[in-house]
Amino acid sequence: MIEFLKVNLDYGIFGILGLMSVIIVWFALERWIYYIRVKTHTFDIEEDLQISLTRGLTTISSIGVNAPYIGLLGTVLGILITFNDLGKGGEIDTSAIMLGLSLALKATAGGLLVAIPAIMIYNALLRKVDIITTRWKKENHQQSCLVDSTRANRTGDAKNASV
Repeated sequence: MIEFLKVNLDYGIFGILGLMSVIIVWFALERWIYYIRVKTHTFDIEEDLQISLTRGLTTISSIGVNAPYIGLLGTVLGILITFNDLGKGGEIDTSAIMLGLSLALKATAGGLLVAIPAIMIYNALLRKVDIITTRWKKENHQQSCLVDSTRANRTGDAKNASV
């Protein structure tokens, strides 16, 4: 089992982190294109707009939050492999320990390299959602004010005509 981990640990951890990165880029591009093309006037209810705008953001957030744990898992397994090799060797070589630990820590760095941009992308997309929602509210408020003033004018005209 340890030999299998020794050979495949980097491929497994960095493969997962690479897949997570591809998913983030895919969802971020899809959302950004959608935000550019969204027609807010087609939504009558704010909740429907919110659901449409936030689709896929949970995935980006989940990857951003969990990528450091994938990196940490790689680090822990790398340290486990290093200690196993030391236990089998019988002698303590500080250079071997340091090399093993430094190789193990690269998984944590990889996890952080995925997580930090993911959270930044998530926050940028959330800001765009807020802007689009505010624009929708403003447009709908202006339309409702126009409708209310038109109704008031019609009611006033009807009262004047009956007098």
